[in-house]
Amino acid sequence: MKETQVTVSNWLERKGNPIAELVQLACQFSSNIILESNEKHINAKSIMGIMAFNPTPGSKIQILASGTDEFEAVESLKAFLTD
Repeated sequence: MKETQVTVSNWLERKGNPIAELVQLACQFSSNIILESNEKHINAKSIMGIMAFNPTPGSKIQILASGTDEFEAVESLKAFLTD
């Protein structure tokens, strides 16, 4: 299992639909990907989960992935949420 903690940037201010883009990014990986914050645990491949999770700028999120491409999954989501 690979995990890291990130502080979320203003990722929701991106043009387009950043929530859908985050889910699409997570779905590119075969690993199971979980986002955790404040007792919430959601599947990063679930658009409804991400909408309910609502990661806001400045919040701290734990990204956990397990599977064959776990390292790449965690690094990609980390880059997406912090850029």
